[in-house]
Amino acid sequence: MNQSAEEILKKYYGYTEFREGQKNIIDNIMNGKDTFAIMPTGGGKSICYQIPAIMLPGLTLVVSPLISLMKDQVDALNSLGISAGVINSSQGINEVKDTIYKATQGELKLLYVAPERLEVESFCRVLQTLNVSQIAVDEAHCASQWGHDFRMSYRNINPFINRFNNRPIISAFTATATSNVREDVIKLLNLKEPGVFITGFDRKNLYFSVVKNENKKDFILKYIEDNKEKSGIIYAATRKEVENIYKGLKQKGYSIDKYHAGMNDNERAQSQEKFLYDDIKIMVATNAFGMGIDKSNVRYVIHYNMPKNIEAYYQEAGRAGRDGEPGECILLFGPRAIMLQKFFIEQTVLTHERKMSEYRKLQAMVDYCHTTRCLRKYILEYFGEKNVKDKCDNCGNCKNEGETIDITVDAQKIFSCIYRIREKYGVTMIAEVLRGSKNKKILNLRLNQLSTYGIMKNYTIKGIKDLINVLIAEEYLTLTEEEFSVVKLKNKAIDVLKNKEKVMQKVYKRKEKVQEDNSLFEMLREIRKKIAQREAVPPYIVFADSSLKEMSEYVPLIKEEMLNVKGVGEKKFERYGEEFLEVIIEYNNEHNLRKQEMINNEEDSKDKKIPSHVKTLSMVKEGKKLEEISQIRGAKLDTVKDHIIKCGLEGYEIDWNLLIPQQHEELILEKIKEVGCEKLKPLKDLLPEDIEYITIKAVICKHKIKDVS
Repeated sequence: MNQSAEEILKKYYGYTEFREGQKNIIDNIMNGKDTFAIMPTGGGKSICYQIPAIMLPGLTLVVSPLISLMKDQVDALNSLGISAGVINSSQGINEVKDTIYKATQGELKLLYVAPERLEVESFCRVLQTLNVSQIAVDEAHCASQWGHDFRMSYRNINPFINRFNNRPIISAFTATATSNVREDVIKLLNLKEPGVFITGFDRKNLYFSVVKNENKKDFILKYIEDNKEKSGIIYAATRKEVENIYKGLKQKGYSIDKYHAGMNDNERAQSQEKFLYDDIKIMVATNAFGMGIDKSNVRYVIHYNMPKNIEAYYQEAGRAGRDGEPGECILLFGPRAIMLQKFFIEQTVLTHERKMSEYRKLQAMVDYCHTTRCLRKYILEYFGEKNVKDKCDNCGNCKNEGETIDITVDAQKIFSCIYRIREKYGVTMIAEVLRGSKNKKILNLRLNQLSTYGIMKNYTIKGIKDLINVLIAEEYLTLTEEEFSVVKLKNKAIDVLKNKEKVMQKVYKRKEKVQEDNSLFEMLREIRKKIAQREAVPPYIVFADSSLKEMSEYVPLIKEEMLNVKGVGEKKFERYGEEFLEVIIEYNNEHNLRKQEMINNEEDSKDKKIPSHVKTLSMVKEGKKLEEISQIRGAKLDTVKDHIIKCGLEGYEIDWNLLIPQQHEELILEKIKEVGCEKLKPLKDLLPEDIEYITIKAVICKHKIKDVS
């Protein structure tokens, strides 16, 4: 195929430029080299092997772990006009035969299979007769026993590769891999002098927070009520907790379903489908749910319990905001989660070496919950990133949201009670003594005779238990590791009793709900839902939320404008574009968002063969301000600025002061001398945050340092 990677990106995927690292990875594959790429969830891993699959002769075999992931990928590719097939255990024999026949006839560019399929001798023999140009291994961390999701079936991949006389290019991808996991994967897949690309683990659009000081069920109810129009996932550690959360929210009337291993295959499939197709807003699930779920518009992920390690947490939390729009990742910490995860380790991990590794990872997860440092910095350094900023301004610790209050006196009352009952009882019994309960057990044990009996009558039992749990989380108290845990004092509590230390509690500040006018966005979601139902695909395969948001913001009224929306390629427009334009035009006519004369002017300019960027420059020379031109033309301000830069590249006389603030130019030139300008991101990272990419491009163009288009 003679098309360039950039042309394919625009034609099929609707984007004009690659994300960080994608082009280098694609180039490495196209140069015939093995490739191992570690990219964050939502970073565009699939494009990195799909575009080479289109460009390379023959077939690309994609090894992927889950049926749902493979089906969604194939549906998405076929909707783009790229021929793809899938073979999995849910299909009948005739469907499998038909897919294999298409592959042998050269009708497929990509074929998705599970690693278990590579154990089927007849399938392997057929594949060896085909021109397999690339084998792409998704979720490659599954090959390593040191990874968080080890799967023995991934050990079938290397023996399968070795059967080919003409060895295909091998590409492997994952979102979460520490250095020892990376080394293990390269060895186990037998990658030959691979290009290793680590594009960074950061997900800048995700907000991370740990909530330790609130009742979990109350917190979830408050959060869901404020975000009930958004799609989200609530993870819990056990089936019982999933069921309890599900029932509680279902009774409140929320759009919700559940997913756990106690449900049969059909129930889980139906539940997952309802979530993918936007028939429900909220999924409550164990960690059995989610791997390979390519739903792009998940706006929040709440962990009701602490996961077993950072790798698992980051992958699960990373299911929020895959479309690049803001997402929120909230971990509700409770000390019992530590004991639960230790129990799971004892029950499921057999070798001593692996068990010690799991305990170390668990401790790192616990430290994350307690750290007062930037949460993003903690995660990125865990995965080996260097020189991470101390403050990200997009996590709970950096934002420092909430009010800190002094609870020393109440803490002393609790510590004193625990001391006087000789550290023999659990949280509930302590709370009842402090509240002054008259239940039979307390009276029989004569606990009502203690000096601390009833000294917290102003609290409810629930309120006292919440305070005790806060003190456990802050390590003033500890719980014994047994079924009916007993509360014990730690040295920190003794210092508080002796008035040597104070106890401060941070109270989580509830965010105010922001009201937005998103009526056009909702109309576009409705038409997307109808199209998705008609074509039997999840809505995000038609268009992602980010594309709909851009449509509702910039109101494209003609095909050329629609093709400028991110995620709208030629193939997508051919299939769905007119239906969306019809809705947008009707909405525009009703609300008079953009004047029809402007559209007529644009059409006239096309008839006169005046390029759009030159039309923009002529409006500048007429004395119009950039913001005014943006409104008149219905284009983004950055698009207007890009037009001017394009004119500069073509030799037109430009007043660069329109684009370059005087105080920024010298600083940008200074940094260009340091790192060059082959890539804009390293340059942008060295500059103050208020200096925009468009300003950097303008300086480069003005001084003719590099061709920027």
